[in-house]
Amino acid sequence: MAEETERDQRRLRELAEARHAVILAHNYQRPEVQDAADIVGDSLELARKAAATDAEVILFCGVYFMAETASILAPEKTVLMPEPNAGCPLADTITADRLRALKAEHPDAVVVTYVNSSAEVKAESDVCCTSSNAVEIVERYPPEQEMIFAPDRNLGDFVARSSGRKLIIWDGFCHVHDSMRADDVHARREQYPGAKVMAHPECRREVLELADAVLSTSGMLRWPGEVDASTYIVCTETGLLHRLRQLYPDKRFVAVGPTAVCPNMKLTTLAKAVAALKEMKNEVRVDPEIRERALAAVQRMVQ
Repeated sequence: MAEETERDQRRLRELAEARHAVILAHNYQRPEVQDAADIVGDSLELARKAAATDAEVILFCGVYFMAETASILAPEKTVLMPEPNAGCPLADTITADRLRALKAEHPDAVVVTYVNSSAEVKAESDVCCTSSNAVEIVERYPPEQEMIFAPDRNLGDFVARSSGRKLIIWDGFCHVHDSMRADDVHARREQYPGAKVMAHPECRREVLELADAVLSTSGMLRWPGEVDASTYIVCTETGLLHRLRQLYPDKRFVAVGPTAVCPNMKLTTLAKAVAALKEMKNEVRVDPEIRERALAAVQRMVQ
């Protein structure tokens, strides 16, 4: 199995060189896919890299909205996905039509939309955000400004409490983060006395209130280097454990529970990545009119 993995990784790297491609992988991807990538990061990091790359082809190992975002920022590039059926149930909780209906009810509201959304929804938004800059973006608006926050209710609740703003929050959620409970954290703390808990803001409030730190995935990758602890309970998707263990081999990282796996993120395999680059298939393109409208919101996020 190890030989097969190494062979596929080597073949993928060879194809990337031949195709003048850059391989981007999200922090939640399979370990062997992360290890073959040029850049591993969260949504914001990967969006910035997609916009800045001089590669001709972007192979995006993630879920569909991420590849769409890369295409919005770099329309002159060929954006490929190893697995085009890798979607995001959170992004699917809202549509452009439903967002337009909510905007009609609140015509003076600014729409702040989490990057975990479709291109069509981004096109209906004033600004996009990630978990790492959502609070900062909301705080840029005057306190009296009416704001719609979509689509993640848990992130919206965290942003509202952190900023002191009253937000109109869409009732969507990430099923992976929303499945984590306070009882899971308590059980892990009993197993690992003295462990620090770090939680993603897509988690429920009951989990965030027990965390020592509420962080985006990029924040989670930095925090153990700033804290004197030997064990960390990680309240986010298990894919992040791979990089954490690489960065801090002398520390222990444990998932909060068995539900912390995103099936969509795990659909991408090395074999599918090799096939996508070899055959130049599964291209992701955004309709030019939608792209133009979505671009402004995404650029405000990236900036």
